[in-house]
Amino acid sequence: MTVNGDSRWILTASTVLATLLYTIDSTIVNVALPHMQGGLQATQDQVAWVVTSYIVMSAIATPLAGWLGARFGLRRVMLASVAGFTAGSMLCGVAENLTAMVVFRTIQGLFGAALVPLSQVALLQEFPRRLHGRVTALWGMGVLVGPIVGPTLGGWLTDTLSWRWAFYINLPIGVVAYVGILAGMPRNHVDRSRPFDALGFVLLSLAIALFQLMLDRGQTLDWFESTEIVAEGFFAAVAFFMFVAHMLTSRHPFVDPLLFRDRNFVASLGLMLATALSVMSPAVMLPTFLQVLQGYSPTQSGALLAVRGAASIIAMLIAGRLVNRAPARVTMAAGILAAASALWLMGSFNVDTPASRVAIAGFIQGFGTPFTFVPLSVVAYATLRPEQRPEGGALLTLMRNIFASVGISMAVAALARSTQVNTSYLAENFTPYAAERWRAIGSMPGVNPATAELLGQISRQAAAIAYSNVFHWLAACTIATLPLLLLLKVDGSTYRR
Repeated sequence: MTVNGDSRWILTASTVLATLLYTIDSTIVNVALPHMQGGLQATQDQVAWVVTSYIVMSAIATPLAGWLGARFGLRRVMLASVAGFTAGSMLCGVAENLTAMVVFRTIQGLFGAALVPLSQVALLQEFPRRLHGRVTALWGMGVLVGPIVGPTLGGWLTDTLSWRWAFYINLPIGVVAYVGILAGMPRNHVDRSRPFDALGFVLLSLAIALFQLMLDRGQTLDWFESTEIVAEGFFAAVAFFMFVAHMLTSRHPFVDPLLFRDRNFVASLGLMLATALSVMSPAVMLPTFLQVLQGYSPTQSGALLAVRGAASIIAMLIAGRLVNRAPARVTMAAGILAAASALWLMGSFNVDTPASRVAIAGFIQGFGTPFTFVPLSVVAYATLRPEQRPEGGALLTLMRNIFASVGISMAVAALARSTQVNTSYLAENFTPYAAERWRAIGSMPGVNPATAELLGQISRQAAAIAYSNVFHWLAACTIATLPLLLLLKVDGSTYRR
């Protein structure tokens, strides 16, 4: 059963809202954590579990979304996901202690995991192939713009009202999305022939959960100097190896191995790395750079970064129209090069970089990324059968999230290590015996304001150099994904309905 006319656009609007519901919430809470720490009477390490519980449960539940969508139907799973996520948000808003908050955030992650992958699959199922590029562009706004808008919206709500409104804001969005899906999405065919592979699900869940914990807690615990991180990495690898062995030998595996015989799909999984590196890592690092090193307020930095979101919206609409008119490889290569150029430009930032230059880099990045993301999100499904799409969508979302977690964790770790090295190097030039340098700044070493100010400037400059190094590293990694474009078998103009 399919829908026509106005119902299709009701479905589009509601699935975009459902996507925004999840992606905004993945970042909106981060800026509210200091306020939540006081309200929940928790330490900094304890309140971090508010984010960790959400990330880990989302990662565990994302592969399950594909099987649930095929078994019970996209409409039923989407309605349950929106309702559960919205209810979990309201419970988070009224939580009075850390334990309750972590439990309710887990509920959010459990129900929200299906929103992003199944939203796109629903659109691809109901729209003709000539419109796939356009509806994917609209859906992509929720995926790319949501994480950018989240911190700005969260900061404004926290400053104006309270941190609880970072959760309450989901209620109107969730209600509208639920009503829209109820009205616009038809009851589709369900496949009850494939049994649930409990062992495969458990093994994959263990591997993902342990890997996400390792990434999330690695920097805090000094990575592999910590027994916990070593244990999590080791058992994640063991669980994943057992999962792969089980998948290749089971009659009804949890993940269909036939998906990995599709060259377009496999190449798309790898190309998700470019999107994750060029979008999520800078979204985490730039606000800190602007606020800590350049002295911007959260509102000012949010307004400056909004340029990137505006550019993404414009580029999404253009990229959606190009999908059926330009070769996918060319469009995606242009997007990767633009994103890498923006990251390279960010690598030239220093403590005195003007706001205009930050805005230009953000615009280039925001404008370039959709030219990779939109055709990639269409081509990934080009040669998959319709019944494979829910599971394929879940795996694409999972890989995008994992690559984002890896990129952020490595960027933060590299930033910390580079800052330490740079601080040591710069401080070597101001030993008590470097009399000429001390005279040049009009002071002598000792416990005095001038020395304290100098040490502060050394730390500031060391951090600025570290940011530059990390942005250059991200640019190089983004460029390195270009050869994967050669693996694509077809362009976005060829689809299988």
